[in-house]
Amino acid sequence: MTNNSTKLLFLSTLMMGTILSISSNSWFGVWMGLEINLLSFIPMLANNKNTMMNESSIKYFIVQAMASTMLLFSILLIQMKYPMMWEEEMVPSMMISSSLLLKIGAAPFHFWFPEVMSTSTWINCLTLMTWQKIAPMMVLSYCIQFSTFMFTIVILSIIIGALGGLNQTSLRQILAYSSISHLGWMISSLMVSENTWEMYFIIYSLLSLIIVFIFKQMNLFFLNQIYSSTSMKIETKFLMFLSLLSLGGLPPFLGFLPKWIVMQSLIENNMTVIMTIMVLLTTITLYYYMRISFSALILSYSENSWSMNNMHNKSSIILSTSVMISTLGLMSSSMLISLF
Repeated sequence: MTNNSTKLLFLSTLMMGTILSISSNSWFGVWMGLEINLLSFIPMLANNKNTMMNESSIKYFIVQAMASTMLLFSILLIQMKYPMMWEEEMVPSMMISSSLLLKIGAAPFHFWFPEVMSTSTWINCLTLMTWQKIAPMMVLSYCIQFSTFMFTIVILSIIIGALGGLNQTSLRQILAYSSISHLGWMISSLMVSENTWEMYFIIYSLLSLIIVFIFKQMNLFFLNQIYSSTSMKIETKFLMFLSLLSLGGLPPFLGFLPKWIVMQSLIENNMTVIMTIMVLLTTITLYYYMRISFSALILSYSENSWSMNNMHNKSSIILSTSVMISTLGLMSSSMLISLF
């Protein structure tokens, strides 16, 4: 009981930190909010029973503390109006952006992200992939510019997200690299408009929630657990892969909708070349989702006729409904758009 109440306390301060950052009207308030958020998340990561989790919480703390220090340093330099013609230069914007990109784990500052993800529980993974990105990305929107620096970050994130997930066997690391790839898309949508980013983020969070819910329900952490069909029914596998393909952004699914809107916005802003590179690289992430799906569905494994079904009836109803949303979301939204 005590454990649950402390978790509840940390969860509420975690949310408070994010809200403080977003609603603050000074840089110091933003920094303070990010700091509260960081200090609330570390006890949630740490676990007495698992030393690996403690290691990942220390990694997370060191990286985030470094990013916070960098942010505070950049803010102080700007406040002091450091004599370097900083108003005309892009240096302060780049420094603040870099510290925020380190906080969210965008490439080339991504090294800590798969490491921390690989030893966390599924709930912590979900928090890392979704909630922990809100505050830094909202703050990033204040100083983001159409610059070579930002375009490099976008392309790098998508390249690393695509290539990093190719040789992974851990599902948590696959989702971590997928998250880095989505970050590239999110940053480019943030350059276009904040509303586009909000929509992308909400749909990405929904799809991540569905997938993490399936993996948590089935107690899956590695690829070989999916392949041995004794633990899960073929219907559950099918639902899981529909969700994975939706997260990858395959056209008939909901995951394609935000990408479609970002593509359109980038073309309208005469950034066709970057958009083409992004789309081509994202097909690699789709490839490793497809690889998981095909090998687990098509390869034949010995199946025990007496194997117990792990999923309870109630949760499988929730699961199938949520997968339906992710599958039919694009079709229904397209129909609504054509009607109005």
